[in-house]
Amino acid sequence: MKMDPDSVSLGQLAAQDPARAVPLLEAALSRNNADAGAYRLLGKALRSLGRDREAEEAELAAIRSATGDPALIAIAQALLENNLPDAEGKLRERLSQKPTDVAAIRMMAELAARLGRLRDAEALLTRALELAPAFNAARGNLATVLYKQTRYAEASKVLDEVLARDPGNPGNRNLMAATLGRIGEYEEAIKLYGELVETFPEHAKLWMSYGHLLKTVGRQEESIAAYRKALANDPELGEVWWSLANLKTVKFTDADVAAMEAEIAGKPAHENALHLHFALGKAWGERGDPGKSFDHYSAGNTLRCAELEYDPAVVSHQVDRMATVLTPEYLAKNDGVGDPSPDPVFILGLPRAGSTLLEQILSSHTQVEGTMELPDIPAMAMREARKSGGELHDWPDAVREMEPARLAELGAEFLERTRVQRKTGKPFYIDKLPNNWSYAGFIHLILPNAKIIDARRHPLDCCFSNYRQHFAKGQGFSYSLDHIGRYYADYIRAMDHYDRVLPGRIHRVVHEQLLDDPEGEVRALLAYLGLDFEEACLDFHSNQRAVRTASSEQVRRPLNRDGVGAWRAYEPWLGPLVAALGDLPETYAKRH
Repeated sequence: MKMDPDSVSLGQLAAQDPARAVPLLEAALSRNNADAGAYRLLGKALRSLGRDREAEEAELAAIRSATGDPALIAIAQALLENNLPDAEGKLRERLSQKPTDVAAIRMMAELAARLGRLRDAEALLTRALELAPAFNAARGNLATVLYKQTRYAEASKVLDEVLARDPGNPGNRNLMAATLGRIGEYEEAIKLYGELVETFPEHAKLWMSYGHLLKTVGRQEESIAAYRKALANDPELGEVWWSLANLKTVKFTDADVAAMEAEIAGKPAHENALHLHFALGKAWGERGDPGKSFDHYSAGNTLRCAELEYDPAVVSHQVDRMATVLTPEYLAKNDGVGDPSPDPVFILGLPRAGSTLLEQILSSHTQVEGTMELPDIPAMAMREARKSGGELHDWPDAVREMEPARLAELGAEFLERTRVQRKTGKPFYIDKLPNNWSYAGFIHLILPNAKIIDARRHPLDCCFSNYRQHFAKGQGFSYSLDHIGRYYADYIRAMDHYDRVLPGRIHRVVHEQLLDDPEGEVRALLAYLGLDFEEACLDFHSNQRAVRTASSEQVRRPLNRDGVGAWRAYEPWLGPLVAALGDLPETYAKRH
């Protein structure tokens, strides 16, 4: 009796009596060596027998056979054309008929990732690897999905196995280099990028990524050289021009400006155009032409704002809910219930407000380790909001329903998630993600002994500096003068509430006061942290630690007033910002 390799009976036999199933499946494949279903069952049977090497060969053969299937080719074409509804329908039909088709499962994971359903993509890829542990392409995809979820330590572990199986794959080596940079393994990451650009010397984006990492560790001249190599390979790559501008200390030549203006005149692709506009905004500003400068900043911000569709009412709503939930009564009831560790030090506020400077000062102390802008607090708060049935920003409603034990669990989770960032054994470590101001109450509840520092800068200098900055990701508020002003106002509202209900809990450092009296402000800051004063904190610019933010080169210089009042040259164009801020330019530093 002829047996269908995909039949239930043979599938059951492979599970229940693999030794008997193997010769039957091999016989079937001798008649039809393109039968993906038979290869899948053979792989399953061989694994049950401990014949892992042969099982890997069968699993990979199943994948190769499936990719030649006309149905899968049609799905791949739909994905290529970004026709996601058609691809999804066909994939669901395929997987209902062949639920163990790992090639189809991997395609469904790609679809989920494109739709932003990263958790679904992760689950699908995990399932594919359960069915076919040798499917290294799926393992590489899993590493990418973990990286996109900011789970860098997990991604690096997956990539270790990916590269052990396929050490020469340039895409996976590139991802590993980026991942190592995210967990603070800078020298190893630089070594990897160095090897990659040597192997692919004409790959502009590799040179750009290499330049980013060299900048992070303070090797500025090498960073500039890497960016220039990228431009030599692809002068249209606007992100490289912006990367040079973003060093802050680089002055563009007349030839640079002419080259960028020529690229803009050629109507480049959207992403290149907006980066070029931001770079030209800086170039014309440093040439003393604020009109041309603002025109470019405005053009770049308009392009980014249109694609992000940022809604300032969302942040205002979150601040309203926080103030409603975090009452003195609620805070007293939950006093000290989180994880008791005093290790984390959070520096928050707005971007471009001096948080990197404060991190550099504190990380020059023998008891404090600087890390980077850690994504964990927002990720955890948004996850809890989603689990409670709310919108991503509804963490106040989520914590209101939590048992005290859950708050302690979340504090412990943060400590565990960030452990990979701690390299020195110092007792305290910094998370300087500015946007954590939105989650300051969440931080207080889950880590009641952690220190929180509010880095505050004059609103017109701070907000206009954000408008001139193109961020790698996030910061959707920063691409409209009105939105920035409203965001700053909501931040002040939130800090005012914390000052009322948790007096003394958050220590404020006003940037302009730090410039006026550095030693006095640093002593007060260290006293808040319970640390002795150390002279090295005033000599912070000598600190050779890696810095990932846009201020990396600025904090390697002594304190200066270069950015103070920079908005004044652009005052004729800042009407929407001035209107949104109201009286805050006069009152921002007086709130205590």
